[in-house]
Amino acid sequence: MSSRPDPQDNLTTVAKLLERLPAARPQLVVLPEAFCCFGAGDRAQLDMAETYQDGEVQRQLASLAKAHGIYLVAGTIPIAAGERFSAASLLFGPDGSIVNRYDKIHLFDVDVADNTKKYRESKWTKPGTEVVTAATDLGVVGMSVCYDLRFPELFRALRQAGSDIIVLPSGFTQVTGKAHWHALVRARAIEQQVFIVAPNQVGQHDNGRETYGHSIIVSPWGEILVEQEQGEGIISASVDLADVESIRKQMPVAQQNQFEVVQKT
Repeated sequence: MSSRPDPQDNLTTVAKLLERLPAARPQLVVLPEAFCCFGAGDRAQLDMAETYQDGEVQRQLASLAKAHGIYLVAGTIPIAAGERFSAASLLFGPDGSIVNRYDKIHLFDVDVADNTKKYRESKWTKPGTEVVTAATDLGVVGMSVCYDLRFPELFRALRQAGSDIIVLPSGFTQVTGKAHWHALVRARAIEQQVFIVAPNQVGQHDNGRETYGHSIIVSPWGEILVEQEQGEGIISASVDLADVESIRKQMPVAQQNQFEVVQKT
């Protein structure tokens, strides 16, 4: 997606794109980070933040998931968290219920050689603290968001929690995406022997921010199964968990690893 500031415009785009889904079920659909409001700054997201399990954006997403009979990872939406908001990735089930919620842990406080220059996500966003997975009809789904990609310990924790598939809704910048996107997504898939579904924002946005696109689905062997480099649209791939089992059996890195990961408190 190339999301705009107005949530309803973006939800209309989501609804149109969902009409183009393949017929196969069960199906997991993943939207990019900040899909419902992008290009207006974090303050705008704070202003539109909803109460968890109560809000027009959440109601429309629940309705879309139920109408299409899909698991829907709603990228991130702002959920009220006091003076800041949580960048919450909500997983809706085929019945329209919220299966689980992941609040983005690692916040994008960096300097980038682009039009924006300085990114300080923590000014308006409250970081999450929980490693989150969800059991679905397609396997166990581990949840992550964008900048999390640079922290392999989270992905190992998701693997240890049983993940077969890890979702990565993103809004990678053009500069950082061109340098690191493909290498990092493939590395996380190879390391943890999981499928990774990584949709990314794309194009020039209303505030001048430019995102990289190149939405990809990567196999547990690190193969890019399908990619959409530019423009809005849908990409899809069939998932066979026997592939995960086979790769893990042939190369049992989880059992051979001599190091443990401990989460900071």
